[in-house]
Amino acid sequence: MRIRLDWFGEKLAQRLADLEAGRIAPAVPRDAATVMLLRPAGAGAGAGSAAGPAGAPGVEVLMLRRVAAMKFAPGAYVFPGGSVDPADYDAPVGWHGPDPAEFGARLGASAEMARALVCAAVRETFEEAGVLLAGAPDGGPAADPSGPAWEADRAALVAGDVTLAELLSRRGLVLRADLLVPWARWITPEGEPRRFDARFFAAALPAGQVATGHAAESDRIAWLRPADAIESARAGQISMLPPTATTLHDFAVAGGDGVAALLGRRPVIEPVVPRLVLEDGQAWLYVPDEVGYPL
Repeated sequence: MRIRLDWFGEKLAQRLADLEAGRIAPAVPRDAATVMLLRPAGAGAGAGSAAGPAGAPGVEVLMLRRVAAMKFAPGAYVFPGGSVDPADYDAPVGWHGPDPAEFGARLGASAEMARALVCAAVRETFEEAGVLLAGAPDGGPAADPSGPAWEADRAALVAGDVTLAELLSRRGLVLRADLLVPWARWITPEGEPRRFDARFFAAALPAGQVATGHAAESDRIAWLRPADAIESARAGQISMLPPTATTLHDFAVAGGDGVAALLGRRPVIEPVVPRLVLEDGQAWLYVPDEVGYPL
């Protein structure tokens, strides 16, 4: 699949020319984690929801619209996620679920890296969406991160005044790695100045929790049926990056039987690395045909 990148203009074309000529080197990808939060279609009808009638089949996925001032993907609809922080690597955080080595085997990462990726996934989901994939060490229900005290903890985490490990330890909680299903891995093309090696996880919205956006990074939060989101993107009503669109296509195909069935899948994870190519002065993005890019 070939995608014309008009919106990047001459700046990207010049960078690709510099790369081809050896005047600059490709940026090193940063490790990152992304979480696709799912709920049954029709489970709620809050502001910005695209929910259908209660009891409708299928799933909805949480999407955030990035504020226009963001350097990376401004205005795009994305899933919660971000880069792995140094504290994520060294965090002495409690853990409940599959061994980190098992996660690493599926993600193409060491056990230490898998642990950091899960830590980043939980942290970013709480920071950006107010959803906390953590709970008591015995594996009971996930915590309920509602109320002023939790909002203060969330703000402190965003500001870097507390680490996720410190927050969870103080509240007697551990990471609920068992709630996360490794789903995909995308590596940003070499031509991009900001590159990520992003692992994608799927997870159900924990019972009783309500997603709330973070105003500094998103100006809209929406629960969307995957097929509806894709159709909106095709119509030019919303924008999204290729990994987002491709994952939504996966959910549209596989999510008809509901959240539990979808999360019961164990997709084979191979790194997807699109290519940026300069042809006659125009930048093009090539996405491998086998990934099923729907736009």
